[in-house]
Amino acid sequence: MLADLDLAVLRDFGTALLIGGLIGVEREKRNTREGYGVAGLRSFVLLSQLGAIGGWLGMRLGSPWILGATLLAAAAVVLAGYATSTKKYPDSLGITTELAALVVCLLGALVTTGYRELAIGLAVTTAALLAYKQPLHDLVGRLGWNDVLVGLRFLLATFIVLPLLPNEAIDPWGAINPYTLWLLVLLISGLSLVGYVVTRWLGPGKGIGATAAAGGLVSSTAVTLTFVKQSREPGAGGRQLAGGILLAWGIMFVRVLVAASVVCSAMFQRMLPAFGAMAAASAIAAAVCLRTGGTVEPQAAAVVPVKNPFSLWSACKFAALFAGVQLLLKLGQHHLPASGVYAVAAIAGLTDVDAITLSMAEQASASPGLVATAVTAILVAVVSNTLVKASIASVLGHRLSRPVWLGTVGILLTGVGALMVS
Repeated sequence: MLADLDLAVLRDFGTALLIGGLIGVEREKRNTREGYGVAGLRSFVLLSQLGAIGGWLGMRLGSPWILGATLLAAAAVVLAGYATSTKKYPDSLGITTELAALVVCLLGALVTTGYRELAIGLAVTTAALLAYKQPLHDLVGRLGWNDVLVGLRFLLATFIVLPLLPNEAIDPWGAINPYTLWLLVLLISGLSLVGYVVTRWLGPGKGIGATAAAGGLVSSTAVTLTFVKQSREPGAGGRQLAGGILLAWGIMFVRVLVAASVVCSAMFQRMLPAFGAMAAASAIAAAVCLRTGGTVEPQAAAVVPVKNPFSLWSACKFAALFAGVQLLLKLGQHHLPASGVYAVAAIAGLTDVDAITLSMAEQASASPGLVATAVTAILVAVVSNTLVKASIASVLGHRLSRPVWLGTVGILLTGVGALMVS
């Protein structure tokens, strides 16, 4: 009898039971805390088992209607429980638990019909959505209607505009491909959007370190300017604010590494030593400043004025900047010596590192032989950008000059040294 057991089937049923237990534990704890609910741990385990049996029998007997009948039966039980619950607890009009119960039944069916990994991933996601109820509600509360509209514009730009663009160069030098250009614009906008959401999730008054880290995901320049302005106020902690600036720069180094690696994966290993070293040096310098700068109240951290990073107008402006950098790089490669690329990178980095990063990464992706040149050019742009921000901090915020420049020198020496060694 034991020899006839299919270990894969046992594994699938065990997975279904664990999925029910995972979500059931969360619902049980939630229902206990809130004082009402139609289903807990045992109910969710049974529902997942019901879905798994229905899916397995339907597959085994070649009768999909079995799974359909199983789901209808589960839905009927859930609806009956909901009707009973609303009579007993008139104030509990939410249907989250009921929907979660139906989802668990479907996940159990997914497991035994050949989609085990998908079911596990969806189960973990579902449990997280249920468990993080309050943080998610707080995040939605912090979002304005304009943020929702901007999110919709981002989706339109991704799934409507992008497929309509021609996927071929439209200039004589082969520098400007509208499809690739817009795709890279969406990549940078998406990375910035993640930082924006984190910033809104944290909210104001979370301390200099948290404010700098979240703001650095969107714009390290905005963090620098905000902290420089605050440093001129009476009683502001100069070393603390300098630490925040350095921390935001460290986040920027990681952001550049991620953006370039997404476009050209071969660049990751080449960039990691230098950019990893600079990020580590930034973190160390920031920690020293934050620890030796005295005690500063969390509310003393300035609110970095980051705006939602995606709008059609800003996307078009970045696309124009990116196209201009691409064109300059192509012309430089044709009419200037090899160092011409680095000159373009240094100039582009004075105001923004994203355009030159994506341009060089895109070229390295098309021509693997340019990977080393691309990495060096991006480093040149980052050095240029960092020096500009350090100069702004020292000129406009005299109290930040010494710690910022000490940190800057350490960061750049570490990065250049790591690149030469690697």
